[in-house]
Formats: sequence, C-alpha cells, structure tokens
Amino acid sequence: MTPDRGFPVAEFETRLARAQARMAEHGLDAMLLTREAEFRYFTGYLTRFWESPTRPWFLVLPARGKPIAVIPGIGTALMRKTWVEDIRTWSAPDPEDDGVSLLADTLAAVTPENGSIAIPDGHETSLRMPLADLGRLQLLLQPRSFTTDHDIIRQLRMIKSAREVAKIREACAIAGRAFARVPEIAAPGVALDQVFRRFQMLCLEEGADWVPYLAGGAGPGGYDDVISPARPDPLCPGDVLMLDTGLVWDGYFCDFDRNWSVGRAAPPVEQAYETLIEATQAAAAIARPGQRAADLFAAMQAVLTRDATDTDAGRLGHGLGMSLTEWPSLIAADDTVLQPGMVLTLEPGISLGDRIMVHEENILITPDGAEYLSPVAPAGIPVL
Repeated sequence: MTPDRGFPVAEFETRLARAQARMAEHGLDAMLLTREAEFRYFTGYLTRFWESPTRPWFLVLPARGKPIAVIPGIGTALMRKTWVEDIRTWSAPDPEDDGVSLLADTLAAVTPENGSIAIPDGHETSLRMPLADLGRLQLLLQPRSFTTDHDIIRQLRMIKSAREVAKIREACAIAGRAFARVPEIAAPGVALDQVFRRFQMLCLEEGADWVPYLAGGAGPGGYDDVISPARPDPLCPGDVLMLDTGLVWDGYFCDFDRNWSVGRAAPPVEQAYETLIEATQAAAAIARPGQRAADLFAAMQAVLTRDATDTDAGRLGHGLGMSLTEWPSLIAADDTVLQPGMVLTLEPGISLGDRIMVHEENILITPDGAEYLSPVAPAGIPVL
C-alpha cells in the first residue's frame, strides 16, 4: 500500500519540540537553518527550486514558538501550504540586501540582546548564504553571538519516524521494480549511456518523483570507477554492468545498486559478487541497537579482505533519508551507536586488479535487528 504523501502537523510539532528541548539544554536562544533538507525537515516545504543557487532561504527556530520562514517572495504561495504561519519575504534577488536586514530583524525579535544563535556546523553541513552576508548579519546582531548547534539537527535527523521510513521503503520498492526490468533495456550491443537514460525512464514509470542520482559503470571483469558519466560504449560479453540509483519519492531517497554479468560471468567475477553479498549479510546480521557504525564497517571489512583487497572507497555505507547520504558513516572511526529508526546503506566494495565491484543494500535498524528496505539481491550474479 502506497503511503500518504506529506506529514500531519503533529509530525512537525514533535520534531520542533525535540529540537527546542535540546536547544534549551545548550542555552541556545534560536537556530538559523539555510539548507534544503533542514528547512524541509521542520516545515515540509518540498520544492525543486533549490536547484537554483541565486536566492538564499532562511528558517529561524526560536527557543519557543513555531518556526519563522524568511524567504524570497517567489516562495510565499507554497510556504502558505505548510504549517508555518509566520512568513516574512523580500523581493529577491537583491544584490544590495538579499534578505539580510529582514533576517536580522527577525532574529533580534526572538533573542535577547546577548543571546546565542546556533548554526549547524559539523560534518556534512554547509551554510547556504554568501560569506559576506553572514558577516553583515553578525554585525547587525551584535552583541549576540553565533555558535555551534551541538549536532542537534544531525542527531534528530538520524532517527526516522515511522512515516519517514514508509517513504524510504516506497522509494526502495520503486527502484526494485525498475531494477527487475533492466533486462528489458540492457543487452550486448546496447550503449551504456542509453542504458542509463532508459533506466531513469523505468524509475519514473514505476513511480519515482524524480531521479537526481544515477551512477554506475560497465567493463570487462568489473568497472574502473562508479562515479563517471556514462559513455556511449556498447555492452560486450564478459562485461559487468552496475547501476546505482538514488531516486526520490515524496522527498525521500533510496540508495542501492545492482550488478549483472553480460553473458556468463567469469569465475573471479562470480567469486567477487558472492563475497560482496557475504559482506553485506555479515553487517546486516549484527546491525542492531547498541552496535556502532564502526562495528558494521569491521564486519564487512573482515570479509572483503579475507581473499582480496577492498576498494579503498573511504567508507562502506552511510545514513539515508531526506538526503542521498547522511550521517553516520560506516568507517572504522565512527563510534555512532545504532538506534531504532536509523536507516543505513551497506555498501561493500572489492578490487579485482584494475577493476572493482560494489554492492549496496538499504536497511532499517529495528529493536530486533536489521530489516531490509531494498529488495534483497540474488545470491548469484544475474546474467543478461
């Protein structure tokens, strides 16, 4: 059953209440958010207009009360459809004052003279406004100070609600149906760039809202990387084809891949594929509350390095949700403790000389262990 789109107001009220409780613990008088996912997390404001870098968008979380949107006038009508009531706008773009004065007045009204204003500043964060405008904002708000958000936003977003999980599960189901149809579009002689284009069409046909991410590769006995644009080279017998998609349904991503052999796979390819499946299963078997992200990395790494060399990809998985990649990272140095409601990717990779192969699944951490959200890949590599 397809889940409902959007969220009830109660979902946003809960998110805000949790954020404000943590703000109080750290003595924060307001929080300033500027990125799409953070903005949408507290408002439900879903638009692809963020693709344009011209206009800044601001959301103020006061210590008490509902969020305040300080946005370009072009966004007014859509923002009125959310639960946000206090919407302050300017005519943008304005090279002389692109919302800075309006934002300063807003923050000044909800914070004491010596108040602290938090901005997310940890790993995987960025500030979506010109540096010069930030400097001007700081001057206008003196003696108020800007400070860290103490990872409040990251900690909140790592734990998904049941409704968020339902949207990710739906995205995974859509991608699974598209992957199942790859034999319709991929065969010896078909150009790789054509496979990429037609696979995106399959994703849309199966129900994706859009397909902002599609990576992959193809080559004899494996592929040389997984982030290059697709080339017009035809698939040939002996090639391994991999497609990795991050399609979106109602603002939430899936992120998993599938491999195929073009014609019968050579024994090294079969063995590498089976090793990747084994590594994924090893991590899924221990993925439960109380384990660490580093533990999942170690479980996969032990399998990957038993008979071969890993791909040195930097990590073997990550968080997933409103963004294609979120915290935590499955690396040896990440001690993030797993909790129910986390959605993770398991993404082992293996080296075959000058070629590589990777595999990826999406899982939910439940009180009882891991639940696969992506349709589980077959034990042996499929043949085209």
